Amino acid sequence: MNFNLEPVQLIYDVVYYVVFNLTKAILAVTQPASYIYWPFLLSAVVAAFLVSRIKPKIPETGEGSSGQQRFRDLFRADIWWHRSSRADYLYYFGNALVLPLVFGALLFSDAQIVTLINNAIGNSSPATGQGAQTAGVWVRVLFTIAFFVAFDFGRFVAHCLLHDIPVLWEFHKVHHSAEVLTPATTYRVHPVDLLVMGWVPAVTTGIVAWCFNAFTGLSVTVYSYLGLHVVFWAFNIIDNLKHSPVWMSFGPIWGKWLISPAHHQLHHSYEPRHLGCNRGSYLAIWDSLYGTLYVPGAQIEAFRMGLGDGTDGRWHGLWRMYLWPFAGSVREALKLARRLTMRQELK
Repeated sequence: MNFNLEPVQLIYDVVYYVVFNLTKAILAVTQPASYIYWPFLLSAVVAAFLVSRIKPKIPETGEGSSGQQRFRDLFRADIWWHRSSRADYLYYFGNALVLPLVFGALLFSDAQIVTLINNAIGNSSPATGQGAQTAGVWVRVLFTIAFFVAFDFGRFVAHCLLHDIPVLWEFHKVHHSAEVLTPATTYRVHPVDLLVMGWVPAVTTGIVAWCFNAFTGLSVTVYSYLGLHVVFWAFNIIDNLKHSPVWMSFGPIWGKWLISPAHHQLHHSYEPRHLGCNRGSYLAIWDSLYGTLYVPGAQIEAFRMGLGDGTDGRWHGLWRMYLWPFAGSVREALKLARRLTMRQELK
C-alpha cells in the first residue's frame, strides 16, 4: 500500500489500512483460502470428537476417562488460555498488519517464475490464459497433481532451510517457541520465515507450470474448489489438528506416506528422539528420503514442546517475536564470518 505524505491523507490511509486488514483477519473464517475457514474449523472439531471417542486413553486424563471427558479435556483453559496461546492470538493480528506491507514488496509468485524463465530463454510468446480452456481433462488432472507435489516439495525444502541454516533458524524459532498448540499457532510465524516458505514453493511450482506450458502449448490451470486447489482443500480439512491437542495418527503404513497431525505435533517436540523430525507439510516421502521421518503410533506419546533451551517463556512478547530473530541472525552471521576468517587464516 502506498501512503500519501500529506498529513491528513496519511492519517486517513493509516487508519484505513489498520481497519481494513484487522477486519480481514477477523473475517478469515469466511475465506476458503484461510486455514481457519469455518468448514475447516468445524471438520477439526468433528474429527476431535471422533478421535476422543475411539481412543482407549489419553495419558493426561487416565485410562478410565470417558470419551466425553476426553473431548472436554481437549478444550482445557490451561491450553487455550496459556500464555503461549495468548501470544499466538496477538501475533495473528500483528501479522495481519505487518504481512501486507512485507509481502507486497518482497513476495513473488509462480507466474513470475514462468515469466522469468521465458525471458531467460528468449521466449517472446509464452502461452496465454486462453489456452487453458482447451486443455484436456487429463492434462489438467496431471497438472493439478504435479503442482501439488511441487508445492509440497518446495515447502519441505524451505522448511529444511529454516531448520538447518543457523541464520534462518533464528526466525523459525518464533514458531517453535510455542509451548502449547492451537490452530492459532499456525500463524505464529515470523514474516521472514513466511517469505522463505513462500519463495521456494513459488520456484518449484513455477518450474512445473513452465514445463506444462512449454510442452502442451497451453497455459494450464489447476482444478480448484471455491477458489482453492482441490488437493489442498482436502488436506485442509484436518490441517487445523496439526496445531492442536488432538492426537491423530495415520498408522504405521499410511504414516510413511502422509503427514498426520501427530507427525507435526512431534515436530514441535524438543525430546532428543524427535528433534528436527517430520518437516513435510502433506507428503511424508520427503522426510523419508531426507532421513527425518518419525512415524507416530496410534497411542499418544509423552513429549515436551518448545525450543528446549529454557527460553520458551521469554518469547511470548509481541515485539520480542518480531525483533529477537534479527538480533539472533546477526549473531549467527558474525559467528559464520569468524569461522570463515579463521579457516582462511589457517590456509
